[in-house]
This record gives sequence, C-alpha cells and structure tokens, in this order.
Amino acid sequence: MRIMSSVAFVFAASLAAAPAMADKGPDAVPVPPSGVIGVSNNAMLTPDFWIKQLAQPDRVLMDTAAIQAQNAKVLQIDPSMHDLKALPAALDRAKVEGWIKDLSQYPSKPLYDVNGKPVPATLKQEVTDQLALDRVPAQQSTRYGLVVQRAALRTFPTDLRVFTSTDDHDIDRFQETAEFPGTPVVIAHESRDGQWLFVVSPRYAAWTRRENVAEGSAAEVFGYAGKTPLRIVTGDNVTTVFTPEQPGVSQLQLDMGVAIPVLSDHPADQPVNGQSPYASYVVELPLQGAGGKLAFSPALVQRVADTSDSYLPLTEANIIRQGFKFLGERYGWGHAYDGRDCSGFVSDVYRSMGVQMPRNTSKQAISPALTHQAFTDKDSHDARMKAALALNIGDLVYIPGHVMMVIGKLNGAPYVIHDTGGISYLDGSGAMRRVKLNEVSVTPLLPLMWDSKHSYVDRMTSIVHVHP
Repeated sequence: MRIMSSVAFVFAASLAAAPAMADKGPDAVPVPPSGVIGVSNNAMLTPDFWIKQLAQPDRVLMDTAAIQAQNAKVLQIDPSMHDLKALPAALDRAKVEGWIKDLSQYPSKPLYDVNGKPVPATLKQEVTDQLALDRVPAQQSTRYGLVVQRAALRTFPTDLRVFTSTDDHDIDRFQETAEFPGTPVVIAHESRDGQWLFVVSPRYAAWTRRENVAEGSAAEVFGYAGKTPLRIVTGDNVTTVFTPEQPGVSQLQLDMGVAIPVLSDHPADQPVNGQSPYASYVVELPLQGAGGKLAFSPALVQRVADTSDSYLPLTEANIIRQGFKFLGERYGWGHAYDGRDCSGFVSDVYRSMGVQMPRNTSKQAISPALTHQAFTDKDSHDARMKAALALNIGDLVYIPGHVMMVIGKLNGAPYVIHDTGGISYLDGSGAMRRVKLNEVSVTPLLPLMWDSKHSYVDRMTSIVHVHP
C-alpha cells in the first residue's frame, strides 16, 4: 500500500488550508456528510474561493491571435477533426462509407432497453439495414447545411436508447454527442427510411434527425459561419425569447460557447417576431424553410442573458468561473439530458474563451495540436505524482474514459472540477468507499481511486496543457 500512503500523505497535508478541516494524518482523512472527501465547506463550491488564491487571476494566458493559430492547427492536423472547406466538390463512395463504418459499429456486449429488458435479437439487423450502405452512390456532389436546433448525433439512425447493463439508464450506447444551432455540416448520406441524415461537422461525423439540419449552398453555410458581429453564449446555456410568430427560433437552447451573428443594423423601433427588440439583442438564426432548405430568421436574446460581444479572455479566473457555471448540472452522456459529459464539459468551457478542441476524451488526450504529456505503464508512481503536483489551473487530466479540469491547489495538492458519475477512495480503515455523484463536481485529485490498488494518478494517460 505504498502508493496509497503517499497519496494520502500529500492530501492530508492539504487539509490545513481547507476551512473547518483538521489534518488528522493519512489514515484518518476527515470526510464530510456528503461523502465527497476533501470538500467540507460550501465556500469551496464557489469560484471566488479558488480565484482568491491566485496571484494573477486576470493575466491573459493566450491572446486572440495565439488561440486562432492553435484552432487552425487543431483543424489541420488533428485526424478527429474535419475541415469542411477543404473537402472536395464531390464525395466518392469510399469516403462516405468510411465515415459511416467507422462510426456505426454495433456493440459487442448484450444490450438492454430503458426498462432493463434485453433488446430484440433483430435490432442489429434493423439498425444496420437503416444505414442503407447499398445506396451510397459512386460519387455525389458535396452537400452542405446548418444545424437549426440542439441536435443529438447518434451511432445509428434510431432514437432507441440502449444500455449495457440492466440498471443503467444514463449511458445510451447509441448516443454520440450533440451539435448546436449554427454549426456547419456536410450532408453525406440518408437512412433507408429517409428520416435521418449522416452529417459531418467540424468535430464529429454521425447520424441526426432530418429536422435538425437545413440544407443550403456552400456560400450560404460558410457565409453564415463567418458573419460578425457576434454574441457569444457565456452562461451554461441561454434560450431565445419565446415567439409564436416564428416557432423555429422560439425558446431555442444555445449552449456555452455558441456564437450567433447579431443583426446590428436592425431598426431599434421595429418589432422582431411581434416584440420590441429594445431590451434584447437581435440575432440571426438558421431554420428549415420549404423542403428542408436553409432559411434565416431574426430572433431575440435578452440583454440580461449571460452572453458577451466577444469570446472571454483566456485567464485563470475565467477558466474557473466558466467551469463553476455548470456545477451541479446532471451528467449527460454525449450531451444528453440537455447537459454534457466530462469531455463535453471541458470543451464547452474552453469554447467560451474561443478555444476549439476535439469532442471525445480519447481524442483530446492525444491531439497532436495540443501540448500534452503522455503516460504509459513504464512511468513510475513517483513520476506521475511529480506531474500531478505540478498541475496548473486549466490543465486537463485524463484517465481511461474520463477527464478532469484543474481549478487550484490546497497546500500543493490539486483539486479538479469534472462531470462524473461518482468517485471512490479508501476510508480510514482501508476499505473502499464509493460515492455516487452523477453531476459536475468539485473534488481533490490525489485521494481518488481507480480500483482498490490504483489511484487516478496511477491511471493517468495524459495531461493536456490547453494554454502552453
């Protein structure tokens, strides 16, 4: 147990800085009633607690030019990203089939429905047939579109939710991610029943319902994406103002980091969808017109909503503030439940500061465009601990299937905010304690256990320094 004793020792030393917590040594780390070890005071659940400890909280870590250069690098050299503008005017069968086959792989484990019942044995054939691979033409003109509402992206063209255990109702194995209003996509294929489109966005390629996308020309799609000025969503999410006159842009959810063009020349005394715009920003949003074709409509975003006229400066204070805006949000695998999962959480936080990154943990952790430190089985515990104790605000810590974002230290021991199903740690008697969280949570890093013998630190696969 040398590994755990050193972890507990470093963590115990950190307790002196935490309010109402006494340093009782490595074998008796106090645990509050919540069960979340190391978080004993509600002040620790506020961004100010962590920001006040910083010497230069508002120092700009990367300026706009540096962020844009890094974004361009991610798009160009990260194989998980898709530069839509660089795609040819026509797509051949191999390209389209490759996208679909890379994604639409049926799980090897038994699957269960929302009631915990085994799915029918015929499901695999049914969803595979819906791929309609026999209908992919030898060559097709490249088609473009814009996402018109928060859109689920799926492994197969089906709404059926499936799970790999009878008691799991959260991790739908057919759910991939979500895309947001105004996201450009390439429309590469459609399902056999015609109700689903296979789309390629800058960060993902997957199936989405036809009503989520409006088709337009390349000029229309990329022209919209390049419009300025913008309103950037800086809250966890905001919604457009309700309007019965234009349901397509009424109460539309806009998640953190979404950028929407502003119609700055709209006359101040002219109503928008039956309402005065004087207390709101007039923005332009895409929607489906006749035959699913791309159209645009003005919409209103209240001035009191949490938005900005530019991406937030990339500072330690803003990293912490933006992360804490999601604190307590329900875990949403693949951006389900109108929420997000661990990798969606960190990418949405950074997107509000203009930083683009791959969607999934497996891709973020190894992106050749991001500065990262990789770990293998050859790395010793001591080397891993040295790296953990050197973590800085905003660093992303990866273990298999999970990512955490560093928000600060107490007496040198790092704390993280992460969207997690739960945590495990060894209690004072050496027994494993498991705490279900299922939400965006603040926890220390060092006490967290992967299993009874290995800590999270021992299972680190990568540390990404988003701002090198």
